[in-house]
Amino acid sequence: MLSKKTKYAIKALVLLGKHMDKPPMQISRIAELERIPKKFLEQILLDLRNAGFLYSKKGAGGGYSLNKDPKEIFLVNIMRITDGPIAMVPCASLNFYHRCDECPHENTCGIRDVFIDVRDATLKILTETSIANIIAREDTLINN
Repeated sequence: MLSKKTKYAIKALVLLGKHMDKPPMQISRIAELERIPKKFLEQILLDLRNAGFLYSKKGAGGGYSLNKDPKEIFLVNIMRITDGPIAMVPCASLNFYHRCDECPHENTCGIRDVFIDVRDATLKILTETSIANIIAREDTLINN
């Protein structure tokens, strides 16, 4: 299941992607428009800024804006920043691998084998889907 932290990060990035040509957006405005608790959003935006996805400006006219083109911000990166591993079991993770304590024979584990397939299918979608793709999908859904 997608965590609220990841969902909120995606929602904030989509909103900022839709406002690329406008001045930076204040946290309170993002929180209001996307119905995200402000304190939680502050931490999420800080993580995204530290990862290089956002630019922040302090003072009058300040706020957050995208630091990258929405076509260059992929869901896989957002998920790894906000939640860590993509794989549903630690022994199937590429970047956060951890052997399962209860599994004596990892190479013959059917559960691991299935969840490696799940991981690979999920990674394919997440590495090919950008914030720009989500914005385009929303536009299509609105216009249908």
